[in-house]
Amino acid sequence: MTSRAVHILDFVRTPRGKGSAKGSLHHLTPTDLVVHLQHALVERTGLDPERVEDVTLGLASQNGEQGANLARTATLLAGWGDRVPGVTLNRFCASGIDAVSQTAARLKADDLQLAVAGGVESVSRVPMFSDEGPLWTDPDTITRVGSVHMGIAADLNATKDGWQRPELDAYGAETQHKAARAWDAGFYARSVVPVGGFARDELIRADTTVEGLAALPPAFTGIGASGQDAIAMAAHPEIGPIEHRHTVGTSPALADAAALVLLGTEDAADRAGLRPRARVVAAATASTDPVIMLTAGQHAVEKVIAKAGLQPRDIDVFEFAEAFSALCLTFRRDLDAGPDRMNPNGGTIAMGHAFGATGAILVGQCVDELERREGRYGVAAVSGAAGLGVAVLVERVP
Repeated sequence: MTSRAVHILDFVRTPRGKGSAKGSLHHLTPTDLVVHLQHALVERTGLDPERVEDVTLGLASQNGEQGANLARTATLLAGWGDRVPGVTLNRFCASGIDAVSQTAARLKADDLQLAVAGGVESVSRVPMFSDEGPLWTDPDTITRVGSVHMGIAADLNATKDGWQRPELDAYGAETQHKAARAWDAGFYARSVVPVGGFARDELIRADTTVEGLAALPPAFTGIGASGQDAIAMAAHPEIGPIEHRHTVGTSPALADAAALVLLGTEDAADRAGLRPRARVVAAATASTDPVIMLTAGQHAVEKVIAKAGLQPRDIDVFEFAEAFSALCLTFRRDLDAGPDRMNPNGGTIAMGHAFGATGAILVGQCVDELERREGRYGVAAVSGAAGLGVAVLVERVP
């Protein structure tokens, strides 16, 4: 079996809306969001959609309006023809980046020539945990697996790694300010496709201060007291009592969004008249203890960098899903990735986490930033529930 170079040809996403009934995307279904981007992708690139050999979407809550293989439904409604397949996958928060990873693997294996990967999530219409899977609802499964809430895992990691409240708050303010500056500078203009009159991530709080964050109460004390702390401490008695240090200001905000990445071989790009923007060098999945949970994304980053024969210092841009401040501070410390390389334009704490869409957003955002700074290598990564993580390493095409 031959292995082919896989290129990222283009990337589009919606702005991120608040994941509530007050959000600017709440009036649209998840299918609407994907169809909107499929139309935009064709308009931007001149792509003949019938050349697309598959559409793979990540989606974390696959029920209700997000059920019944949304990728196929959206592709039919977008008018891409009966012969363009579609598949929807779920690796929790890492679903969107896994869609990119799996599609790239199929392209490398010569199973596909041209394909679309991405993700969508409308948290405002299909709430988190609404699929009522046993990992969320069955007491026996929760106890046996050690399925704790993500916020409990975040506070457990903060306690384990010794991150104090002032450090967490400082990171929360930093990412807000970076996101606001990047939007004001036009860094997101190339890839964000307005939806009606809505054109900017609406969760950003540019006026955030460390002092303001310091006044917020811990967000997960109540959840911990309901029995979640006991599950975590039973799994990790060596850490000791959990100190609840994360607040809503140092946690990822819930968002509605969709994102699509167009991938293809060099031959397919030539036939479509498109110039490759980046090459997918490698991808990696990782898993870890489901109670510690949120370190899996970092493990996937370390794995993919080693797989490519590189060192962390070789990476110009890290786009790492901000699954709480503590995990970002640990990532930055362990990989020596300062604020100029790790989430240089803000992250999900500021702009919002749209579960299935987030990973695809980060891959595209990584390519955009590599082009802006004329860097060479970038890595995008996401940690998901139950201790799952996925990373994708890309190289800019000059």
